[in-house]
Amino acid sequence: MGYVSAVPVPQPRAARASGTAAPSGGRRSLAAALLLGALGATVVLLSSGQIWAEGTASVGGGTVPVEADGGTVTGVPTALAVVGLAALVAVFAVRRTGRTLVSGLLALSGAGAALASVLGASDSAALDAEAARVTGASAATVSGLTHTAWPYVTAAGALLILLAGLLALRYGSGWPAMGGRYERQGGTRAARPAGATTRPGGGGPDRPEDLWKALDRGEDPTREG
Repeated sequence: MGYVSAVPVPQPRAARASGTAAPSGGRRSLAAALLLGALGATVVLLSSGQIWAEGTASVGGGTVPVEADGGTVTGVPTALAVVGLAALVAVFAVRRTGRTLVSGLLALSGAGAALASVLGASDSAALDAEAARVTGASAATVSGLTHTAWPYVTAAGALLILLAGLLALRYGSGWPAMGGRYERQGGTRAARPAGATTRPGGGGPDRPEDLWKALDRGEDPTREG
């Protein structure tokens, strides 16, 4: 006569894949958005300070070189990059509808900065103004006008901001909010003595080791119990 063991058999990690896929995907999209947004804003701010256009202006029977950087051609990319950085931080300070609106602002900042950069790549007004300032003649114009690749580098950085905004629109609803866990547990945490662990059924693990154990089980430690 055979016996059936009542000892539960531990399930392999693969069996819990459905429970961990969403948090893992959320962490990846969150990391990607942060990286793209920060990198894109950095590229825009640095590239806007480079020379976008250059040429020569006639003065006193000779010529003088003139040049204009991105900030002189158009200040829009720089301003929108700063707005994008602020929106990237604000995404984690708001929830629900507010998060959607801020994510949209982040995407629009990138799109606007990219458009302004491309339009500025063929602009000659800023260089003409610089020629007039150098020569002292308001009617001075620039000859041998050339444009560098920096406007397009700026546009590429702006597109990274746009991608960060699109990621936030698509996956932002599943990202954690800044200080959300502490707001939920603030009252009970103050009432417990230092070093005490969470009681069964409480708001979540308090100690770092409990947090990692919860993540390893595929649980979301920021959720309310």
